Amino acid sequence: MRELWESGWMHNRVRMLAASFLVKHLMAPWQEGAAWFWDTLADADLANNTMGWQWSAGCDADAAPYFRIFNPVVQGARSDPDGEYVRRWVPEIATLPRRWIHKPWKAPTSVLSEGGIRLGRDYPHPIVEHDVARKRALAALTRVQRGPGL
Repeated sequence: MRELWESGWMHNRVRMLAASFLVKHLMAPWQEGAAWFWDTLADADLANNTMGWQWSAGCDADAAPYFRIFNPVVQGARSDPDGEYVRRWVPEIATLPRRWIHKPWKAPTSVLSEGGIRLGRDYPHPIVEHDVARKRALAALTRVQRGPGL
């Protein structure tokens, strides 16, 4: 989000991760994310933005697999294995070793201390756990898919 705010641009992979996190982990309406991105993106395109957010929410015409819920840690490690992107846009944790750069809340206290990082002060504690949020989102998507009263 810092990249988007500062530059008006966001890497496509990160756009998908942000959208998935907002609509599936936090259960935010896709329209809220779409509106904020529309107002912030330098390359905003109404159709691409709207359809991208609907796809991420699992409610567009081509929403298969609607149940895809990206794991931010896994996706970060896969797309940014050395943490270069994270180090640039989240300088508070730039000193962390590669092993912990995508999951600083799991780093040993000694590693955090060496980097001058205190969770809750320099970097926030997670606001949701992926596994819990994933199960909640899948349950909600299943209810929507079945329809009212089913």
